[in-house]
Amino acid sequence: MLEKWNKAINLVARGTISEIWSRHIADSAQLIKLLPASARRWVDIGSGGGLPGLVVAILSKDLEQSIAFDLVEADQRKATFLRQVVMELSLPVSIHSCRIADLPELKADVVSARALAPLTDLCGMAERLLGSGGIGVFPKGAMASQEIEVALQHWHFDLERFPSITSPNSEILKLSKIRHV
Repeated sequence: MLEKWNKAINLVARGTISEIWSRHIADSAQLIKLLPASARRWVDIGSGGGLPGLVVAILSKDLEQSIAFDLVEADQRKATFLRQVVMELSLPVSIHSCRIADLPELKADVVSARALAPLTDLCGMAERLLGSGGIGVFPKGAMASQEIEVALQHWHFDLERFPSITSPNSEILKLSKIRHV
């Protein structure tokens, strides 16, 4: 579906569509390993083509825990794509076609974002959406260390770094206890 819809709507960069499984799906799928056993709500912001939110929602169907997913996408065309996938696959996903700043406090256990914004901006978005004990899960590329350095000028957080399985220059940042300086 992603490939078909991508012809009309730019869900992923057209130059990367040939790498959809290795670059996009696998990159998103690896985030499920960071899902806390107690998590009941996962919010994916700037969902675009459903990466990573839809991929993790699909994989979570095989887990014993029941998780609700909220995907946030301001672009109405992309939100329509997300709704179509959710309907066809009967996923436990709510689509919010609005700006992230317009969301209510969702008290999420996990907030994720892929290729959305610098880490310092993601901290601000995640802080408002996370519940007590929640985590932010953010795949980052070669500039991750610089983004962390900038974010620490404005935010306090506990940080764990995990190597990406899809690129030696990428990693996954897991943030907890996010709070403004």
